[in-house]
Amino acid sequence: MKILITCPPMLNMIDNFDSLLKKYNLDYDAPNIVQTMSEKKLMEMLPSYDGWIIGDDPATRNVFEAGASGKLRAAIKWGIGTDNVDFKACKDLNIKIINTPDMFGSEVSDIAITYIIGLARSTYYIDRKVRIGEWPKIAGITLKDKNIGVVGFGDIGKNVASRLKAMDMNVTIYDPSFSAEGFKEFVLGGYSLAEWPEKVEKKDFIFLCCALSKTSHHIINKETIKLMKQGVRIINVGRGGLIDEGALENGLKNEHIHSVALDVFENEPPDIKSFLVNHPFSILGSHNASNTID
Repeated sequence: MKILITCPPMLNMIDNFDSLLKKYNLDYDAPNIVQTMSEKKLMEMLPSYDGWIIGDDPATRNVFEAGASGKLRAAIKWGIGTDNVDFKACKDLNIKIINTPDMFGSEVSDIAITYIIGLARSTYYIDRKVRIGEWPKIAGITLKDKNIGVVGFGDIGKNVASRLKAMDMNVTIYDPSFSAEGFKEFVLGGYSLAEWPEKVEKKDFIFLCCALSKTSHHIINKETIKLMKQGVRIINVGRGGLIDEGALENGLKNEHIHSVALDVFENEPPDIKSFLVNHPFSILGSHNASNTID
């Protein structure tokens, strides 16, 4: 059997997986990929493979139909998010597929905490200035007792919320899958529950930890930003499409939003000339929050 691997974190550590793959008699190709392969290239390649380990590639019906016309029988989506994968197409084509649920919540939340500290104390900005010979003394904000909104309470959201609570912050959960009646254990744990965007005007930080879907697409937009308090800070460790980047840019320009930490973008990698990339107090990631050796 032969498999195609297009997930950058696995590709960057492929030597660690080589012996395991060989143990199960799996031949594999590990192309050099920055973030994703194109739909056209995948359609050309996949018919030659029995299996596919998917990253954030466009795993569309067209791609799966091309694979099914050849040898493709199974696929795995590395990680939790599945917004880029057409599961219905796989079912129609009898291609077995699954993701890896309840993975990486701890790793992603570690990065989320570095982002909130960085935004609160401008540590990334100070680092950049010291490297060019400056010595800035910026007054940050204290995190204790700050009001935090966490959107999404899956594996990542739960890990983020528990860390924030341990740091003495007031955490409100926004997640449509929870009802007030079924939320007792979390209320007892010190969290509150609200329906988005209720109470958003009181939040000092907003964390996006949810999946991208039709209902969550651009959950941060012109209207919801207007509701937020002046100087809010936004952290996205979910998916780029959760934020209308045009509205976010306007919010930063008029200083209604103080700063943002973006581990993900609508288009990856982002345009290096864009306002978001060049905003001095914002923090940028490379869709890499889950990537640890462990």
